[in-house]
Amino acid sequence: MVKKVNEGAVSFSANKKWLAIPAAIRKELERNVWCSNCSDVVQIVNYVVKDSPPGIVLEGTCQNCGKGVARFIE
Repeated sequence: MVKKVNEGAVSFSANKKWLAIPAAIRKELERNVWCSNCSDVVQIVNYVVKDSPPGIVLEGTCQNCGKGVARFIE
């Protein structure tokens, strides 16, 4: 059985924007994502960084329940 790790294409420009944010702030953003399944703020895991016209989007899964979550960053 083959496990798919990253199904999306890597966006180098989005990754560059993400890495331009200081590490401490990136950690805070990772820990401040809304999960509609848990109805709470959770940590995003196994995420990919994607470009969005006004900023970037982190798309991944909730650390608590495993459902899909996303975080938009301007």
